[in-house]
Amino acid sequence: MRFRHLRPIALLAVFSVPGAGPGHLPAQAAPVAAAADQGLARLQQTLASFEPVSGGRLGIAAIHLETGREVYLNRGERFPMASTFKVPVAVELLSRVDQGRLRLDSMITVAPEDLHPGSGTLADLFVQPGVALSVRNLLELMLLISDNSATDLMLRLAGGGAVVTDRMRSLGVEGVRVDRPTSLLIGDFMGVTGLPANGQVTIADFRGRVRNVTAEARSGAEKTFNADPRDTATPEGMGLLLRKIWRREALSPAGTELLLDIMRRCRTGPDRLKGMLPPGTEVMHKTGTVGGTANDVGIITLPQGAGHVVVAAFIKESTLPEPERVRAIAHAARAIHDYFTFNP
Repeated sequence: MRFRHLRPIALLAVFSVPGAGPGHLPAQAAPVAAAADQGLARLQQTLASFEPVSGGRLGIAAIHLETGREVYLNRGERFPMASTFKVPVAVELLSRVDQGRLRLDSMITVAPEDLHPGSGTLADLFVQPGVALSVRNLLELMLLISDNSATDLMLRLAGGGAVVTDRMRSLGVEGVRVDRPTSLLIGDFMGVTGLPANGQVTIADFRGRVRNVTAEARSGAEKTFNADPRDTATPEGMGLLLRKIWRREALSPAGTELLLDIMRRCRTGPDRLKGMLPPGTEVMHKTGTVGGTANDVGIITLPQGAGHVVVAAFIKESTLPEPERVRAIAHAARAIHDYFTFNP
């Protein structure tokens, strides 16, 4: 279900008081600042009103990149990242390219135990050994279509979850942690036990283990998964990471352009951040879904030279079907888009 042409729940516009000449600036500064604060407070209230639409807990970070104005909902609460964890993995991977420790044209052999369950095409297309893809190919598969097999290969090349998390800390990004390959993350969500610690398991072995999981065990595993701090992010932390990416503080200019170009071409989640935005709006983003979790994080280009806005949107513990719960993300993105468009 798509929501591109629906009307947003709320269209927010707070117009700043025009500044006077230099001699009158002190008298005008306070009213302008007060109006901006009031406008952001109203935007925050509007975002909070979308939480019931999500059917669970909703977390939002919105940062206008040109002015630094920001607004949050549940800013410090942890949410399962699901496949949005592929953004910090890409940052560490591309940092290694920047450092000359890895080449984008290096060929990586894909073994049967590298084909993992979940989203993507590698596991569906290649069931026999003998496939080799470049780092660039695998990076694009990871971000464009959220291929889990490509992701786990990229995470391994990046040095593993602890190394990626350390990279986040070195950048000053708190609240974002990466711990497991997707095979283990999905396995923990489904209550699968006995998987290898490195996550390298064939599809046949994984599916055999899934068949042994009882309904009761799976229900308990989902509750445990939702409370697990591993592979989670706060809206504030993810928002900061995206801002650092945009400012070329996380990667070289070339690495930044490559990452943003791939995110600009992301093929998943048309009904999330993009769902209610005007047709043709540029969004550089990455989605994530598992169980009651549905996320979309990225950077929206505003019209009429109004700049760019980071939006990190997370939903967890939702009891609604995915097409219904993601309406909250679409509504939030449109409210944020409209506020910063009319208040550049």
